[in-house]
Amino acid sequence: MARNERTGNRKTREQRKKVRIPELGYYLIVTDTEATERCYFNGLRDDLPEDIQGKLVISVIETKTREMIDKCMELTAYEAQYRMPWIVFDRDQVKDFDAIIREAKEKGIGVGWSNPCFEIWLYAYFGSMPALRESWTCCSEFGKVYENRTGQKYSKADNDMYSRISRNGDEDKAIIIAQQKLAQCIRDGKVKPSEMWPCTTVHELVGEIQRKVK
Repeated sequence: MARNERTGNRKTREQRKKVRIPELGYYLIVTDTEATERCYFNGLRDDLPEDIQGKLVISVIETKTREMIDKCMELTAYEAQYRMPWIVFDRDQVKDFDAIIREAKEKGIGVGWSNPCFEIWLYAYFGSMPALRESWTCCSEFGKVYENRTGQKYSKADNDMYSRISRNGDEDKAIIIAQQKLAQCIRDGKVKPSEMWPCTTVHELVGEIQRKVK
């Protein structure tokens, strides 16, 4: 392909000079929920030290479950080396849960999945990941613990969710608990994420970000 055919709508050299590449990475997080994961990761981003916020970018995008991978590929197509794509979603009633995870990994996309739901990861902040198989039960029971620990009613659309959880819980311990639960599932011979509960890999993304901050 000739050079002039490749240029298309690419930015000029002067325009590219103005683009500031984040020193610690650009995390693109695509999720299929309307609020929970967005509120959590936006809160994590806003809670970063001021001197880090310009060096580490976290962008959260919402789309339909089956479109998460395509959205990641679309958004990382340009200047892909500056973006670290992840999809974050729950087991819940998602069809092809295992297939989505497998496809994402094959395409170099990180996966933060939770079984049965994202709240099982939030539970770990308060010291445990109980064996709750149904997402509605997990959300309901977590709501009780959350209110007891924070003094606030739990809301999936609470923009202060991350702040409340991190300050009233223990993120380092949450990561350890999640690691232990994942290892336990593997020891028990469970190889499919849909079979692994209670379990999550969201801690891998959070841990990676926090290691860069520290």
